Order: sequence, then C-alpha cells, then structure tokens
Amino acid sequence: SSSSSSSSSSSSSSSNSTPTAEQVARWRADTPGLVAAGSVVHLNNAGSSLPVASTLDTVQSYLREEALFGGYEQEESSRPQLDAIYSRLARMLGCDDDEVALAESATLGWQLLFHSIPFEAGDYILTTHAEYASSYLAFLQARQRHRVHVHVIPHDRRTGRVCLSSLADLLAKHPVRLVSIAHVPTNGGLVQPAAEVGALCARHPRALFLLDACQTAGQLPLDVRALRCDMLTATGRKYLRAPRGTGFLYVRRETMLGQLGEPALLDLHGAQWGPSLDTYELRADARRFENWEASWALRLGLGEAVRYYLDEVRPGVAWQRIRQLATELRSRLSALAPRVQLRDLGGEEHRCGLVTLSVGGHESAEALKRLAAHLRSEHRINVSVSAASSTLLDMSERGLDAVLRASVHYYNTESELERFVAALQAFLRDR
Repeated sequence: SSSSSSSSSSSSSSSNSTPTAEQVARWRADTPGLVAAGSVVHLNNAGSSLPVASTLDTVQSYLREEALFGGYEQEESSRPQLDAIYSRLARMLGCDDDEVALAESATLGWQLLFHSIPFEAGDYILTTHAEYASSYLAFLQARQRHRVHVHVIPHDRRTGRVCLSSLADLLAKHPVRLVSIAHVPTNGGLVQPAAEVGALCARHPRALFLLDACQTAGQLPLDVRALRCDMLTATGRKYLRAPRGTGFLYVRRETMLGQLGEPALLDLHGAQWGPSLDTYELRADARRFENWEASWALRLGLGEAVRYYLDEVRPGVAWQRIRQLATELRSRLSALAPRVQLRDLGGEEHRCGLVTLSVGGHESAEALKRLAAHLRSEHRINVSVSAASSTLLDMSERGLDAVLRASVHYYNTESELERFVAALQAFLRDR
C-alpha cells in the first residue's frame, strides 16, 4: 500500500462512526479511575492510560489463582487463555499468530529485533529526526560495533514528516540495511507516513523496515500487511490501556527466517537443546524472541485490554474520537496565544492524540515539571513533560528544552478539556 498511514488506517476499520454519548459514558463507567470519588482528568495517555475494570479483574484474578493453586499449575490450566493473547494481537495487527511474540516492554522487543539484524560494515541505518532516544542509542552502539552508517532522512521543515523522495534516493544510492521510524514521536502529535515508507522499502529486499508503534497501538488502526513493515514493536501501557510491564513485537515470517540472525538472548523457551549435546534448534515462530519466565497475570491483562479495544470500542471508532478530541484541544489552547504555543508539527490531517505546547515563562524542563505537578495537586489533572533528551535531534533543531504533553484518549470528554484549559489559564493569570 502507498496510502498514508494516517488516512488509510482509518479506512481499514469496519466502522468509523462517531461514538454516541452513551458509548463514551459506558467506556468511562468501565474505567475505575474515572468513576471513583475525586477521579482524575487523565491527559497522560501517551505515558500510561487508565485500565478498564475487566483488565484489572483479569490480572487480580490470575494472581489469586496462582496463590491458591501454584504458579506452574495455574499456567498449565490457563493455556487456552494464554494462547488467546497471541491470536488477539494477531487480529489487531492483521498478521498470523506465529508472527507475534510478547515482551516486558516495547523497548525490549525493539532491542531484541534490532540486535538480531546481521549488520555488515558499510551498511546504512536510516531514521528520522524525531527518533526516540533508546532507539538512537542502539544505532550509535551499532555504529561502534559494526561500523555502520547512521543517516537521518531529511524531513519537510514545515510539516515535520519524513521526505519520501529523499528516502527513495537514499535507498537507491546506499546499501541500506534498516529503515527505522517512530510512527508517532514521543514529543508531538505528528503521524509519520508509515505505509509510504513501507512501500519504498519493499522495492529494496535487503532494506528492512522496523516500525516503532509505541504511540499508535490502540490509538489508530494498524495493519502490518498494508504498512508493509518487516517488524513492529509496541507497548501495552499507553493507548491499549494494558498493565505496565507488557509489550509485544511482530516480525514477518519471511523476514525472521530469511533475513534475521539469531536472537541476542536465547534460553530454553526460544530454542531446544539437541538433537546432539553440542547443538540446538531455534523455534520456528516469533516466540524465539521470548524468554521462559514472564508474568502471565500481566500478559493476560494485555490480552483483555486488546479484546476490549477490538470488541467493545473498535479501532476506527477509537481513532475518530481521539482525533476529534485532539483537534478540539488544540483549538482551545490556540486561544491562549501568545503565552501558550502549540508545538505539534504537521497539518491537522497528519496529527493524532498527542498535543504538545510551550508555556511562556516556563520553557525549561524543570519549570514545566513544576507546572505539571501544580495541575496534578491543585486540579487533579494528569499531563506529562517530554524533555529534549528523549528526542534530542528534533528538540535541538527547534531550540526546545521540553514541551508539556497533554494526550487525549477516547474516554476523555469535552468538559475535561475545558477544565484543563481553564486550569492552565488560571495558572498563567496568577503568574
């Protein structure tokens, strides 16, 4: 597919209807953090979303069963439910069950895939100016270990999106081994054209495409076949509303068997010792990237969160609601100019639920952390701060030390946005 990820994602869902007030009320009623006395206005969904009650119940119930019957025994008796986690993730991603593996975080999944790529001296790694720090550190490490070149794809300075013609030229001129992009950067609401990047990479069989979907899984519909990515990683705790300590990876079967090396970490879950004493055989599926020990309670929580997203909300509905709320929030915040300046790149058609801003007189990371703490303690409003160190290339280019990040979810309401903007306005008025 060569259609844009921000537009094709929407159409890939079976329903793009605007949710009714009754649906929003039900999502909120299903969320303990929104119905408890003195509940919060949670606008830190790009950090960690509030879970639904069924996810909480799933985790607690499994832990109770482990305590009553034993950890190994409970795992064995729960095997059908544990296997269903993979099938639900595969359904969400549009792939096969054996192309999915679980990890304790998106970063771990990403690192496991990245360090299985057999780089050669002179290979090129292409990335974006807004790449996440953990990924870029791995690129620098690979440059030291394997003498590869790390090259940032030029971007449109007006929209922030990766320049596709420049990417095409780089793929044609250099021995590119990996194209790695963050679908949405941690410091803004820009959605990169992942499907177009995938289409360009597909013309160069040796160039692998690794997509960091940390901020998009659970926010916008994902179809790995349409995106044409070789690998994808994501976390559970952000827009999927799963417990912390959960993540997953996708690897295309042909890529895993034909282009990747062995996992950097290997134990008796990912491989079998034998048939002789000095040989071993790797698993034939993506679970070769897993380790034997894991918290199955948390993983079942991930599976339940994915089920709720797919069946109770539906990806297209979630995406439309999130975009609607983010657009409204940006509109409300723009009325506070010049003291408040929106920092999201791209046009509204290429933006998502992350809304970032600068506040005049409070530009430093420490000042914004104090503002976030004030909003939390005085108004019970959760937002976060994205410091330059997380996306150093982009933030340095724009001369930003940090941005305040308010990230909306489908369960937020217009009145909550109004409450946040009013609290910010009062803060500015008093200072």
